[in-house]
Amino acid sequence: MLTKAGKSYSVKNILVVSGGFSDEREVSLSSGKECSKALSLSGYNVLEFDFTTLNQFLNQMKDFRPDVVFNALHGRFGEDGCVQGLFEWMGLPYTHSGVQASALAMDKYTAKKIFRSENLPVADGVFASSAEAFSTHLMEPPYVIKPVNEGSSVGVHLVMNKLDRSRLSEKDFPDRVLVEKFIPGHELTTTVMGSQPLGVTDIITEKWYDYDAKYQLNASKHVVPADIPREVYEACEDFAVRAHLALGCKGISRADFRWDNNLGVAGLYLLEINTQPGMTPTSLSPEQAKAKGISFDDFCNWILEDASCNR
Repeated sequence: MLTKAGKSYSVKNILVVSGGFSDEREVSLSSGKECSKALSLSGYNVLEFDFTTLNQFLNQMKDFRPDVVFNALHGRFGEDGCVQGLFEWMGLPYTHSGVQASALAMDKYTAKKIFRSENLPVADGVFASSAEAFSTHLMEPPYVIKPVNEGSSVGVHLVMNKLDRSRLSEKDFPDRVLVEKFIPGHELTTTVMGSQPLGVTDIITEKWYDYDAKYQLNASKHVVPADIPREVYEACEDFAVRAHLALGCKGISRADFRWDNNLGVAGLYLLEINTQPGMTPTSLSPEQAKAKGISFDDFCNWILEDASCNR
């Protein structure tokens, strides 16, 4: 049973929206496929829908009349508050975070300011135009140049020395970027489910955790639970929950960290919050849920049962 406008009702038709037209389209389609399969096996009437145009979506709404939208979109327009606003305007219960939390989390610079105000550790960073980032070093290498509003490491460039930047072309950059100090060491991540952390994963790659390492089979090794000092493990869980609550996230979110293991817990830095973590066969959040004894089907069902308006 879910709640809509204060009334309980039975969920029958589930519209799983995925695809879209961001740079994470293929990842989203994979997430949508896996979630649709899981929800169908749980007995729901599920329609998997590739959301590419508004008219297409409105026509599908008339034909299918979903009770709930399971939002499996990733990236811009699907994860940044835009489509969430559409669902709210239509009075249609949906999963994951609402308009404000989605917009704040996707804007990495604004999210960093909120995290800092909550005494969460973040790396030093500069908000700049792509022209500035292309023309000069805005901080001493090593540093990272990343789009302000993309996910899945799309468009992220690692500048290890002054020659690295000279090999980049201006077309590699969006209009606005975040230039952020590079933290050496480990890539760690923690999923929050409701207000509970699901543990910590240590992500091991040959180079760094880029798009290919995230979504190609066997491109990275996930150690879950992470074999790290207890105080660092507990700090990851604490920071993830605090970040989730600071932005007003709903459902599940995933906090990504860098940890300089030479500095102990003082070397742990929060990078960002993902309000709609991947649900693909290589994704981290389902893997953490499984380590906690939560099957993928049950994980999807929990996300669905958490759906509502006014998120």
